[in-house]
Amino acid sequence: MNKYIIVLCMLFTAFSFGQHKRDWEKIKSLKVAYITEKLALDSKEAQEFWPIYNEYEEKRHALSRKDHTQIKDKLKNSDALTEKEAKKMLSLKISIEEDEEELDKALLLEVSKVTSAKKALLLLKAEEDFKRDLIKQYRQNKGGR
Repeated sequence: MNKYIIVLCMLFTAFSFGQHKRDWEKIKSLKVAYITEKLALDSKEAQEFWPIYNEYEEKRHALSRKDHTQIKDKLKNSDALTEKEAKKMLSLKISIEEDEEELDKALLLEVSKVTSAKKALLLLKAEEDFKRDLIKQYRQNKGGR
């Protein structure tokens, strides 16, 4: 799940450049509808699921920003990086990866409590399918490969 979320975040970040906030909101709305349909959430499940998922996405996004600002931006000048700085950044990267993994685990456990274990697993598939469909649509709109 970790790799898929990272790719999805990167895709959303890349897609948002040159796009309007309205387009970003449209993608979010499409994702909500897509996941709700794929998980076949009833109204009670949806009421409990979406606050959990939205909080997860906010925390995931914060970790992604932290990774980007504290590690990836600094790697652009990797020639000037000392070994001490590299060790510190490596330690931070590992910590961020561990935080992401814990966040993923917590999401699955919480979702399984408010829906079912099966729907928690279906969430993984739904996220992957949404990402794949979004990439496919993006390429078609850009006349891509």
